[in-house]
Amino acid sequence: MLGAAAAVGMTCNAAITKTLVPATRVVWLSDSTGKYVANPGVLTEPFSGQVSVAGTKYTTLRSDSTHTAGVLLDFGRELHGGVKISAAMRANMKPVRLRVRFGESVTEAMYDINQEGNPLGATNEHGMRDFTVQAPWLGSVECGNSGFRFVRIDLVDKDTDFTMQNVSATSQIRDDKEIGSFRSDDPRLNEIWDVGAYTVKLNMQEYLWDGIKRDRLVWVGDMHPEVLTISNVWGAHEVVPKSLDFAVADTPLPGWMNGMCSYSLWWVIIQRDLYMHTGDLAYLKSHSSYLNKLVKQIAACVGEDGVERLDGAGRFLDWPTSEMEDVIHCGLQSMMLMTMQAASQIGGWIGDKEMTAVADACLKRMDGVSIDNCGNSQAAALAVISGQSKDVDADCDLIIKNGPEAFSTFYGYYMLEALAKGGRYKEAMDLISKYWGAMLDLGATSFWEDLTYSDVANAGRIDEIVPADRYDIHSGGGAYCYTGLRLSMCHGWASGPTSWMTRHVLGVTPLEPGCRTIEVAPNLGSLNSVEGTFPTPFGPVKISASRNAKGAVDCKVDAPKGVKVVKKAGSTLAMK
Repeated sequence: MLGAAAAVGMTCNAAITKTLVPATRVVWLSDSTGKYVANPGVLTEPFSGQVSVAGTKYTTLRSDSTHTAGVLLDFGRELHGGVKISAAMRANMKPVRLRVRFGESVTEAMYDINQEGNPLGATNEHGMRDFTVQAPWLGSVECGNSGFRFVRIDLVDKDTDFTMQNVSATSQIRDDKEIGSFRSDDPRLNEIWDVGAYTVKLNMQEYLWDGIKRDRLVWVGDMHPEVLTISNVWGAHEVVPKSLDFAVADTPLPGWMNGMCSYSLWWVIIQRDLYMHTGDLAYLKSHSSYLNKLVKQIAACVGEDGVERLDGAGRFLDWPTSEMEDVIHCGLQSMMLMTMQAASQIGGWIGDKEMTAVADACLKRMDGVSIDNCGNSQAAALAVISGQSKDVDADCDLIIKNGPEAFSTFYGYYMLEALAKGGRYKEAMDLISKYWGAMLDLGATSFWEDLTYSDVANAGRIDEIVPADRYDIHSGGGAYCYTGLRLSMCHGWASGPTSWMTRHVLGVTPLEPGCRTIEVAPNLGSLNSVEGTFPTPFGPVKISASRNAKGAVDCKVDAPKGVKVVKKAGSTLAMK
């Protein structure tokens, strides 16, 4: 096993840095004649960051009793942070009031809070997105702390002018460089890998959040796909144990994390998966007492008949299945198996024979219990992953039959994992391209909290004012807690394809804690080539694979000292 010192020594912990990001374009003006908004193009020109008395280039907003001057700016990609407004000289030296609105889409930046017709739409919850500030004469004001790409600025005061030398976003993001990488001969899959990594990076703030606009909280179930993405892109990262520790401190037993029993199950699974990547035994042991008690608490929810009876109101898989009690039961039965499998392994690693015995006894009770998948892709996926499935091919057929319409950005990852277990790599990559790629086609630069695939066909882009004959997918979509503009367009749980493509297309799987032994088994599907890097505590592993003239796949692996590389059992892959 890898020692704690070696693992911690490779941990990423870059500070959150603040940088100025220029606007890339002016999306909208309240007036196109030049009377109320003059010289808007200045706002996209280079700026030193320093206001000057000699400045002669500025944008002027003029408001009167009949018109409120406003401008909408695009900063090119989803950001976390705020905005810096730099004012030029003007005749009146008094501060002026500006209304500032942030949006992850153009529609959101143009909406009032709880605008009529969309009562559960744009809000000031979690991160303020619509407020009024005072801007100085010949100076700058910084405001806002949210997730956004677009900012609208209106001059509230009437019969006055406001001159702006510049408006820049203040981006707050960790300066960790990506160690993992992925490149294939399919540019669309490459972009999806990159966007998934960027989505999680934006959420790696003081803690690992689920979303940078909403909820900005440590939701433990959401963390599982995020932790896998972090492990495959950055390796060990201090934000992960810090967030897992917070969940423990926030949840005295016998409570359930975030009030949901499944999220405590995910916490145990995360501990196992994290240790396989980092090998940090000291960290794993730091939670030995909590793990022991939690595993007993979970095991007590499995009857002698082997059927789960998890208590509490928080019986939850994902939102699309949240009203399907039979599906939730099937999913939780599978999650119980996954959790006890993880707990048995963890007990062995930390030397807790009691925990291993409790987990093994629970697994024995559950052995042979048959749960129907209810014709549901989420339930079928968990059954395959847990080993509960009695017919993997049939469950994979169900997932493919239901297609992207059955996907959610959270549990879509587990559907992809199930397809990989069934050897359906090409079909999984096609679904990634369709479902996650649909967000890119609509202008996304980060992945969303949810997407109903049928909404895509007639949807307008999120980076434009939506035409009247197109569906506004942000204000018109959503459900449950994310109705309309409350939907987060940067949600870490949506990053699943990034870690999935590293594991199954690039083909890297840790077989021993701390990546002392890894399996390399690229699955190209319909691709011709793939190359990339995979972070380990010993340094990155470099992999490249391509089809030769006979159609077989040749693979080259360059691993650092301390990492043993093996082929998948039965593989005909030619490795160098």
